[in-house]
Amino acid sequence: MKEELFISGRHIPNIDPHLHIWHWPISVYLFLGGLAAGVLFFAALVTLLGKEKEMTGVVKRATIVVPIALSFGLIFLIYDLKNPLYSWQLYLTLRLESPMSWGAWILLLVTPISFLWTIGYFKEYFIYWDWEKGIWKYVSIFIDYINKYRKVLAWILIPSTIILGIYTGILLSAFNARPLWNNAILGPLFLTSGLSTGAALIILVSASHKERRMFSIIDLILIIIELFLITHLIMGFYAGPQVQQEAAKLLMGGEFTIMFWVFVVILGLAIPAIMEIMELAGLRIPVAVPVLLVLLGGLIFRFVMVDAGQLTRYLY
Repeated sequence: MKEELFISGRHIPNIDPHLHIWHWPISVYLFLGGLAAGVLFFAALVTLLGKEKEMTGVVKRATIVVPIALSFGLIFLIYDLKNPLYSWQLYLTLRLESPMSWGAWILLLVTPISFLWTIGYFKEYFIYWDWEKGIWKYVSIFIDYINKYRKVLAWILIPSTIILGIYTGILLSAFNARPLWNNAILGPLFLTSGLSTGAALIILVSASHKERRMFSIIDLILIIIELFLITHLIMGFYAGPQVQQEAAKLLMGGEFTIMFWVFVVILGLAIPAIMEIMELAGLRIPVAVPVLLVLLGGLIFRFVMVDAGQLTRYLY
């Protein structure tokens, strides 16, 4: 017969509150939201700089993915809700102190704009279509109207995509009861990661060597910033109270160590950075390899932070 002595009832299983209500759809949603924000930010920036004709990859090709990504992200988000039929109630009020409320409203703004942005290039996607025939004549007028105000859409997208990108991290950091999430660096870190994955996708579909080279430099800078923020994230945990030091052990020797350091830091950041440096130096590197590593690293990073954060809690 085995006897156990409980000094505190808090160590009895299921006595302390365990949060494990966010599953894989939330991680995928955060990834797709960050990716969409990154692509749209660069597309809007290039448009405002008047370089859209030189860099068609970012404004025409990569942006095709955005409305698809946001649509699937919203589907995953609603699917994970306990009462999905009541999700519309998020739009009956705006709570400035709630990151989830901000996220709901910013998605309501960015998603239709992403569709309009893509529709505006339909004439160039389908160049052999007869746009002056039948009902398509009115579609053509609508497309011309969108293109007339494309820079207005770009001005709206610059701040809104930044908010969308940073919201994906603030959504987690607002949970003060979860030590691994309770860190102010998560917002900028998720924003930087989203911009990096967006730049990586643009590299994959770039229409010219000049465009690919420019976004390789941008992605390299973003990866360096991301590594810097991750370093300070870990340092912040160890400089904090004991509960955050305990939470950091999940990434520093705990069950998420390999996922975080091997698949996120090494394969998802360090190796793509080295490959991009080699490519910029003139060596021939398969474009898809660093791009896919960055995208995979960004996705796994969300899985690690969402899953690991739910295991951490205040015990003292």
